[in-house]
Amino acid sequence: MHNLSLLRSPSEFALRTSHLAAGMVALCITTACRERGPAVLEIASPTTQVVADGRSTVRLPLRSSDGDDLEARELAVKLVAENGHGKVSLQGSPTSLVYRAGVLPGTVTVQVSGKHVSPATVSIATAPDYRDSFNDGTPDFLRLDSVTDRQAFRHWFTAIAEHEAFAGSKLPTEINDCAALLRYTYREALRRHDSAWAKNANLGELSAAADVAKYQYPYTPVGSQVFRIQEGSFAAPDLTDGTFAEFADVKTLVMYNAQFISHDVHRALPGDLIFYRQFEQHSPFHSMIFIGNSSFGPGDDWVVYHTGPDGSWPGEIRMVQLSSLLTHPDPRWRPLPGNRNFLGVYRWNILREAK
Repeated sequence: MHNLSLLRSPSEFALRTSHLAAGMVALCITTACRERGPAVLEIASPTTQVVADGRSTVRLPLRSSDGDDLEARELAVKLVAENGHGKVSLQGSPTSLVYRAGVLPGTVTVQVSGKHVSPATVSIATAPDYRDSFNDGTPDFLRLDSVTDRQAFRHWFTAIAEHEAFAGSKLPTEINDCAALLRYTYREALRRHDSAWAKNANLGELSAAADVAKYQYPYTPVGSQVFRIQEGSFAAPDLTDGTFAEFADVKTLVMYNAQFISHDVHRALPGDLIFYRQFEQHSPFHSMIFIGNSSFGPGDDWVVYHTGPDGSWPGEIRMVQLSSLLTHPDPRWRPLPGNRNFLGVYRWNILREAK
């Protein structure tokens, strides 16, 4: 407490009283802030339609009711619905909420909270994407648009196929022919590869790598039925009329889910399919997976395939080099342009970049 009676001059009196007034003002401001409580967070509403194509984005500015600047590091954002419904982040200055659409249409709720602001939510509606840019029957929402996603798929598809070639007694029972090998590796390559997946699939030995980011199986508009089994371009009724299924034989997998690349086998990229038709066999169609570089041996031309059953023999997965196939003792298995049994190199439709 200041003793004003001991002041010696008017100037000293004015200085002391100004300090006292400033302290009282500061006290009043602090008390008022405490009484007012946290500021109200306001999120702008979307003004344009968002398409559930796995890549469309919308930016929604954030504003505080007290006019203070909002810093992203002081806020937290949460997407209430996940697994195919998109991703959210806080970016920029001033801070905005950025939502990237997933592939599942519908309405998602996003909540933003912070230490000095009350939580706020916003609903974002996404419309279905029925486009088929290549008219090949594969919807664009399944296509892997980015280079990194295509690389991730190729990595996991070939790594899993190669691993199963050495699985022995741990080989999943569902892999009993070449089509089953394709279905299994395709499906597993699109999953989220966390520790639970590695344990469940007995694939803990595989090294960590980036996952496909656009979506993870089975969180797609076709659910787990990711293989087209009927001819034609994609249309909305295909989602519910049996056009897509979990099971497909090797001919269906290649003809309705992949594109022809070349009869030159040297144009194959890791994850591509080498397709045959052996006219003399009861089950004539057969496919192999081009691996490329191997984790288990030298060389960059490795191929993995399942022989399929033969009578009482269940068959097995084999891994050979392309160079050995080119000189195979049975000319029917040589992947050469002049071999009528060799139908060519095919590539999965999801690796076609959507326009």
